[in-house]
Amino acid sequence: YYTIIKRTLFRNILLGIVGFVALLLIVAIFVPKKYTVSVTETINRPQQEVFDYIKILDNQKEYSVWVLADPELKPEIIGQDGTIGAIQKWNSKIDDVGEGEQEITSLSPNRIDVDLRFKRPFEGKAKASNILKAITENQTEVTAEFYGDEAYPFNLMFYLFGRKMIADSERQNLQNIKKILESK
Repeated sequence: YYTIIKRTLFRNILLGIVGFVALLLIVAIFVPKKYTVSVTETINRPQQEVFDYIKILDNQKEYSVWVLADPELKPEIIGQDGTIGAIQKWNSKIDDVGEGEQEITSLSPNRIDVDLRFKRPFEGKAKASNILKAITENQTEVTAEFYGDEAYPFNLMFYLFGRKMIADSERQNLQNIKKILESK
C-alpha cells in the first residue's frame, strides 16, 4: 500500500512539473520577442556638456555598472573615441561582465546610438541609445534605451527578469553620470 502511494505521489509531482513547463512554453508564445527598456534622468548640466561626456566610450570606466563590476577590466578602444565607428571591446574573467564590444553607429547633438555584440556568457546582439533633451540652458534630460530581440522561449525569461535587470543597470549608470557631471 505504501509503494502505491509513493508511485502516485511521484507521478502527480512529475505531471505537475510537466504541466507547469508546458504552461510556461504556452505563455511564452504570447510574450513579445522584441523589447525596449527605457529609463530617464535629469542632469543639471548643459546638453552639450552631457553629450560630450557620454559619447566618449572610455568615460564608462567612471560610471558604467558593468565596467565597474570588474576592477581588473581594461576595455580597449579601437578607432577615434567619441566618433562614429569607434569600438570599445571588453573581456572579463567575471561571467556577469563577460566578453563583447560596442560600436558607436550614430551621433547627433541629441542622440548617441551604439550596437552591442556579446560573445560571452551568451552570444547576442542588441542596440542602445542615449537620447538628450535640453530642459533649460543648464538642465538636460537623458533617456537611456536598450533594444533587444529574444528568441522563443527565452523571451519569457527575459520579460520576467531581464528587463528589470537592464533598467536597474541603466538607471544606476545615469545616476552615476549625474553625480559625476554635477560635481564638476
